[in-house]
Amino acid sequence: MTVPAVAQLLDDGLRLPPGVTFLVGENGSGKSTIVEAVATAYGFSPEGGSAFSQHRTRATESPLSDWLQLQRGIGAGRWGFFLRAETMHAFYTYLEQNPSRGPEPAFHEMSHGESFLAILETRFDSPGFYCLDEPEAALSFGSTLTLIATLHRIVDEGGQVLCATHSPVLAALPGANILEIGSWGMRSAAWEDLELVQHWRSYLDAPERYLRHLLG
Repeated sequence: MTVPAVAQLLDDGLRLPPGVTFLVGENGSGKSTIVEAVATAYGFSPEGGSAFSQHRTRATESPLSDWLQLQRGIGAGRWGFFLRAETMHAFYTYLEQNPSRGPEPAFHEMSHGESFLAILETRFDSPGFYCLDEPEAALSFGSTLTLIATLHRIVDEGGQVLCATHSPVLAALPGANILEIGSWGMRSAAWEDLELVQHWRSYLDAPERYLRHLLG
């Protein structure tokens, strides 16, 4: 309740338009807490997975989902997926122990990024509601572009996405709704106006301006 974005969510609610909505902000701003709460209120396991996989190893989520009431559009399906970067290792083990689609890819034998791409190929294959918490954590620049193409396809097929991200590359998806989160709460923002984009541009243009303050 002390996080401005969370307080605003409870006071004013949050309307997710069709397509992709990105939550962008600093660590601790509340974006992952909001994605987790919406995903859990929708019916996903707080540790990630599809609407039908309810694995759990240790409960660490906030009670925010209990305070939310979701309204779905008429005729909306129940399929979806919650991709949570920090708990995917445990989810891969769950899939090994509870196969539901026949032979699964050998997720544990892949690199971190390869396993994420395999999830995109095998689970992001139908219209539905997709929640993603910092999915770029395991992805290279090229793989992030693959994720952009996947999200674009999902939207074209009638799906909806809520994604927390630190990636200016991912947030550049054309047509996306962007909410910048910070001490002000949540506010709509254009990609080029995001503090995230401005900082990355400044750093890549002249990294020494930043590093001289850090490295003395």
